[in-house]
Amino acid sequence: MAEEMKSSAPAKSGNDVVKGDFATILVGVGTMLDNTLTPLGKVVAQTLDSMTVVAKQILDGITASLNQKK
Repeated sequence: MAEEMKSSAPAKSGNDVVKGDFATILVGVGTMLDNTLTPLGKVVAQTLDSMTVVAKQILDGITASLNQKK
């Protein structure tokens, strides 16, 4: 009887993959992406804000320069 149980069990190979609940895996991947992309999004937003300020200063300087020439 013991021999029958041993032979009916599937043999494990070296290529076995860790199996988990698919939803759990998706949540983990989503969390990793969120944790990675949120700080990057904040950096991009801050960079764009800074570029807007610099662009306004440049345009104000050009406008002031053109007004002085008139």
